Amino acid sequence: MTRPLAMAILATLATLMMTTAARAADPKEIPITIENNKFSPEEIKVKAGEPFVLVVTNKDKSPEEFESKDLRIEKVVPAGRTMKIRVRALKPGTYPFVGEYHEKTAQGRIIAE
Repeated sequence: MTRPLAMAILATLATLMMTTAARAADPKEIPITIENNKFSPEEIKVKAGEPFVLVVTNKDKSPEEFESKDLRIEKVVPAGRTMKIRVRALKPGTYPFVGEYHEKTAQGRIIAE
């Protein structure tokens, strides 16, 4: 094997390893749906100390605001759209959230364990 070929193989292997490590480090995505002015699921359990991404799909015909004062998140999800919301690593505990436009029905909580 020639030296340039060996170098090319090593470079390719290093790139593959870095790509695999980056994918493993991607935060977990958790789907949540807004339908009939309610969140589903209403309770989400996550691992404390690890960031994650909420993938919020609004199936209603009007926008809804995903709001959590404890998490300092306020995001309007347009009708019929999906939005990704990154959430930092949480300490163990319960973090409530609401749909600000329908607070009486759109309620939920994230439990970090």
